[in-house]
Amino acid sequence: MNTPDQPTTPTPKPESSSLLRSSSIVSVMTLLSRVLGLARDILVASYFGARADAFFVAFKIPNFFRRLFAEGAFSVAFVPVLSEYKVQEKDVKSLVRAVSGTLLGILGPFTILAVATAPLLTWVFAPGFASDPAKFALTSELLRITFPYLLLISLTAFYGSVLNTYGNFAIPAITPVLLNLCLILATFYFTPWFEEPLMALAWGVMLAGVVQLGFQLPFVMRLGLLALPKPAFQDSGVKRILVLMVPALFGVSVSQINLLLDVLLASFLQAGSVSWLYYSDRLSQLPLGVFAIAIAVVILPNLSKKHAAKDQQQFNATLDWGIRMVLLIGVPSALALIVLATPLMATIFYRGEITEFDVQNMSLSLMAYGAGLLAFMLIKVLAPGFYARQDTKTPVKIGIRAMVANMVFNLPLVLLLAHTGLALATTLSAYLNAFWLFWGLKKAGFYTPQTGWGKWVLRILMSNGVMVAVIFALNPETQAWMDFSEWQRIAWMSALVGAGVVSYGGSLLILGVRPRHLSARAQD
Repeated sequence: MNTPDQPTTPTPKPESSSLLRSSSIVSVMTLLSRVLGLARDILVASYFGARADAFFVAFKIPNFFRRLFAEGAFSVAFVPVLSEYKVQEKDVKSLVRAVSGTLLGILGPFTILAVATAPLLTWVFAPGFASDPAKFALTSELLRITFPYLLLISLTAFYGSVLNTYGNFAIPAITPVLLNLCLILATFYFTPWFEEPLMALAWGVMLAGVVQLGFQLPFVMRLGLLALPKPAFQDSGVKRILVLMVPALFGVSVSQINLLLDVLLASFLQAGSVSWLYYSDRLSQLPLGVFAIAIAVVILPNLSKKHAAKDQQQFNATLDWGIRMVLLIGVPSALALIVLATPLMATIFYRGEITEFDVQNMSLSLMAYGAGLLAFMLIKVLAPGFYARQDTKTPVKIGIRAMVANMVFNLPLVLLLAHTGLALATTLSAYLNAFWLFWGLKKAGFYTPQTGWGKWVLRILMSNGVMVAVIFALNPETQAWMDFSEWQRIAWMSALVGAGVVSYGGSLLILGVRPRHLSARAQD
């Protein structure tokens, strides 16, 4: 029998030391961004409480299109083509000029149209607000200010993809920090300037778009790839990207579409439901962004290069490494969100305008989102297996099926569990999405699990069992979290998190997992 220390087969290994190093850089930068994002959400919750529904809808709409055009369909279509140009030593600067110009040519008019029809967009995405004319009008006004962020952040994501392809992962990863800083600044200093304080947040979003784009441009210039945008719809590279991008518009952003469906339905529910879903989703996004998205950002260009070089063995090994890392982090993160939902929400948000009733409702939706965290993470790593091969049709078919499943789940679950049912429906559809992606890769021969999976999964499950037992033993009663002072909650939560990390990490070490196994293929 093979052992992790003595591999007996010459199965190829991915460049996993480099992958681990790059993903670690992205993780650290993303962690900083997510921590600041959490600070931002705490501040917004303290200032506005659950009445921030109007801003969250106005912010979610351009963010939805951003994830479609910028971080979603565009990135997965652009990076493989850019990687091919780079590997084959084609004119990369010409491609950058043509693509950036075409992006402006598409998103510029679209942004103008969206600003002009903001009330229509508000009605489409939050029809429940129509019953409250003042809330509906405020959301529309906020949307007129926030929507141009789509154009600015799409260009930012475009140049970030260029930097990632050339191995500069740190700058794109730290850029989101600037959004959080701008919104914190707006909450602290801009709110006194407006009769409606939520307007300050909207202008903070606009400011962030300008700052983020300006921050990345010097680094692109340093690569010698900054060129004056020039629309070129007939350029061969642009044509290929557009062909790949159209189906990916749905496939890569299914989770975002599902979240917006949640917002739409939540607009008909009890006041505060949109905010409860927003805060719980944001907290569940912390481990997703720090780990899964970091891994996905790193492996997409690497998988693209392996495919361009026709190296299927390294392609397979790289994908296998990504899935293993997601399970290593995703399972304990999901369990922690479920077991510590109320303590987390009480510690982070229970102050200012947030009431005990809000905490209870946010905790319920956090548990539902937490149960789906592993699926959300797996989607981020499995989908690049298709996109790197310039196959966007398969993920879109899978994504549409998952979206239909989400809608089917939504209707009965929202009647039974209100806003928590919406989160649970998203979780169930995410697991279907992840399973279908995995099965599609395996069936097509794009991915074959390597040896050592049985031992790897057993070690993870046993270590998580220990972690959960320790947390349950130390966790105070639910009502105690509401009665604690703020500093008591922070102290208890710090102790629980520390105990969980030590028990999980210690169990892995006892069971034979070593740091070298994180960068090399684990085997039986």
